[in-house]
Amino acid sequence: MKTQLRLSSLLPLAGLVSACLREFNLSPRHTHRKPVARRNEEWPPILTEQESILVNAFDSNSIDDWSAYYGHQVKLAGLGREAAEWTRDRFSTNGFNAALNEYHVYLSYPVHQALAITYGNGTTAPVEIQEDPLPEDDVTGRPDRVPTFHGYSASGNVTAEYVYVGRGTGADFERLVELGVELEGKIALIRYGSIFRGLKVKNAQNHGMIGAVIFTDPADDGNMTVAKGVEPYPHGPARHPGSVQKGSVLFLSTYPGDPTTPGYPSVEGAPRADTSFVVPGIPSLPISYRAAQPLLRALDGHGLTAEEVNRTAWKGALEAEYRTGPAPGVRLSLDNLMREEITPIWNVIAYINGTNADETLVIGNHRDTWMIGGNGDPNSGSAILMELSRAFKKLLDAGWKPKRNIVLASWDAEEYGMIGSTEWVEEHVNWLKETAIAYLNIDVGVSGPRPGLGATPELHTIGTELMKKIIHPNFGGFNRSLFDAWQDVTSGHVEVLGSGSDFTSFLHVGISSVDISSGNGPTDPVWHYHSNYDSYHWMSTFGDPGFHLHAAMGQYLSLLAFHLLDDDVLPFDLPNYAVELRAYYEDLADEIEESGTALDISPLVAAIDAFEERAKEINDLARQAAALGDKGLIKLVNTKYRDFQRGFVSQGGLPTREFYKHVVMAPGLDTGYAAVTFPGVSEGVQYGNFSIAAEWVTRTANGILRAAEILKP
Repeated sequence: MKTQLRLSSLLPLAGLVSACLREFNLSPRHTHRKPVARRNEEWPPILTEQESILVNAFDSNSIDDWSAYYGHQVKLAGLGREAAEWTRDRFSTNGFNAALNEYHVYLSYPVHQALAITYGNGTTAPVEIQEDPLPEDDVTGRPDRVPTFHGYSASGNVTAEYVYVGRGTGADFERLVELGVELEGKIALIRYGSIFRGLKVKNAQNHGMIGAVIFTDPADDGNMTVAKGVEPYPHGPARHPGSVQKGSVLFLSTYPGDPTTPGYPSVEGAPRADTSFVVPGIPSLPISYRAAQPLLRALDGHGLTAEEVNRTAWKGALEAEYRTGPAPGVRLSLDNLMREEITPIWNVIAYINGTNADETLVIGNHRDTWMIGGNGDPNSGSAILMELSRAFKKLLDAGWKPKRNIVLASWDAEEYGMIGSTEWVEEHVNWLKETAIAYLNIDVGVSGPRPGLGATPELHTIGTELMKKIIHPNFGGFNRSLFDAWQDVTSGHVEVLGSGSDFTSFLHVGISSVDISSGNGPTDPVWHYHSNYDSYHWMSTFGDPGFHLHAAMGQYLSLLAFHLLDDDVLPFDLPNYAVELRAYYEDLADEIEESGTALDISPLVAAIDAFEERAKEINDLARQAAALGDKGLIKLVNTKYRDFQRGFVSQGGLPTREFYKHVVMAPGLDTGYAAVTFPGVSEGVQYGNFSIAAEWVTRTANGILRAAEILKP
């Protein structure tokens, strides 16, 4: 009853309620991690009665309906109340207690954006920044379509020479400084990819540049390009030349969430902090590759060549030399006017109480988009989550009751910086620490046929084993499992969690987390990430015709949720966490050796040894508890499994970014998305601050020892 009251308190009274690619989410090289081995498996897979009910409940036609609904709604953060209410009503129909959860957050919206180039002969030409309306794709020409902009970009009207700075990474800028390229007072022309876009703008700002223009390059599209003879969308699977990637330029690796309320929820009337620490002070705009090509070509013959710069992924696939510039007399004029305001957003929170009041599983997906569509990001996940709620209703109707509380969350304002989920976690952090066993995230559920899995290590085993029970519908025929497809794509490596989606806030308060997705590769139709062309028409024509892959990903997510809700002993593999910790240690040792420093990291060895011993003990106890059916032992084991991750959370957080508290994994300071393991130590070494690195050897070892102590039977 205690947790039933708490769960109810998460939602406002129903009567008051009525009056949401990640791009290039690449992890650093982890040379010592062992892949998950491919094993012989039963085929076709054998399912239990309850697993069969869940799997058979998924209907591609229903998912098509949900996708069509979401794909025709304006859902830009703060403007999507209608879709929020529809989601709440559907969850309620499917047997969940559901309501809107409102926060008042700081957002910015476009008012006027323009870009022009002045050539050396004095002529000026506008640069097209808006995407073409397409007669074949109904939402791309609607009068209420979302214009091209960067969320949280600074307002400004600047004119200056411009410099091409590659991907805009810290290393790219360091190389340009080393070569004597003048950056101060210039506008940066930056290629998308490698790191989060906000950090590209931050790097430009830190080098005295006064504006940034970021473009998509078809070199990132593999073999599916117009230059290689492939028809572009809407007539073929290549990228439309006018496709533009919108997105937030928040400094995500500093902290996510409402930038005016760091560490506390953005309820109405909350005190507001200065945002300059995490929001750019220079204007920026995104453009298409069609718009970028003349800008690059105007630099031909000026500045350093790509060969002289000698940086990875510097030269793209456009007809240009990709020189740095600047070119004499060639200038960009960037005009960006934004409207900033504190405005409501709406999460949808739905729950069913379990028989065990002290254990809760949260499953989430964001609903907000940068465009009317968003049928890949995030509404493939939204459609899957809606169908999952319908599948669980069929299980409930068959007499099943969950052992643990289940919460479904449809987040708002993820695209601006995981705002809806972060504010909710900040408001309910104590209850979550007391009861949350895990958070399951599905964001881009489908943007192509190649499944991906990121997870904290104790969930690797259950996460990969359940893939073997799902048939992959269009990756090698109907005798292939989701696991087979995942193995082919990843060589058996589960991704280390960095950031870029709503698992972030859960992970950094010490909650076991999973992030699942399915993306496109170099021979698949190009997914128009954060573009108006990420639409229902694209998804139903190229991304997943028939929505069969949506169903498979939903079946997998439902089985993972079911076992976390229903297994007597939580299906955690703590010895695997010890294995991963040793691999992270070996990677760190290599990094330190390459740096040429003499940093003593032996305390990490001792801590990992202690953790490994406790992991083995609790694993043995879990086997014993399951064999005996001893409820007391089962409760003890599950409590240890639920809570051990809290030990990894450091008081005070990482250096310069206290939001990120997990001592084992965090997004890189200069990546925003991709994970760094043992981040306090690793980044101390990377940035040459060896006193910080030494301090974090101790703090990281202490975190591992705290987790080991929690596991002690």
